[in-house]
Amino acid sequence: MTVSAKNIVDFWFDNSVKKLWFNSTDAFDEKLRVMFEPTYLAGADGLLTAWKTSPEGALALVILLDQFPLNMYRGDKKSFETEALSREVANEAISHEFDQQLPLPQRAFLYLPFMHSENPEDQQTGVDLFESAGLDENLRFAKHHQDLIRRFGRFPHRNKILERKNTPEEVLYLNSEEAFLG
Repeated sequence: MTVSAKNIVDFWFDNSVKKLWFNSTDAFDEKLRVMFEPTYLAGADGLLTAWKTSPEGALALVILLDQFPLNMYRGDKKSFETEALSREVANEAISHEFDQQLPLPQRAFLYLPFMHSENPEDQQTGVDLFESAGLDENLRFAKHHQDLIRRFGRFPHRNKILERKNTPEEVLYLNSEEAFLG
């Protein structure tokens, strides 16, 4: 089956999937892998650049490159491999004002790649985008992510997956009740 940008957007914003956005299950992760991994790999290889020419296409490509690998490859460093590419797509979409043509829930997903970045400038971009759109709940999480980057220069919860050594401060944080574990 050929997967279109519309298929991805319709799937991701279906009411049955929304409840799993940030509370996934192993079964859902596997379902994503079965349904969309070939399309993800095509997007990662740059074979879906035509999708960037419309708001829905750009959104689908961002979801495909930013959200889907977090599920499909949970616990594996592959889950972060296309983050930078998703930010490039998001930046291009925003430069064409595609974000302004999307409903707020969809716009939030176009902005998420900035929240997922370990780059302070990307973090600030994400905070600014969520704030200007009035996406207050997302803004709260964007500020939390930004605080982690300011504090540690990276996301400590990724260290094990990315085979990075924790600093003593990160160990204390990861063992605390305030720890964000991804």
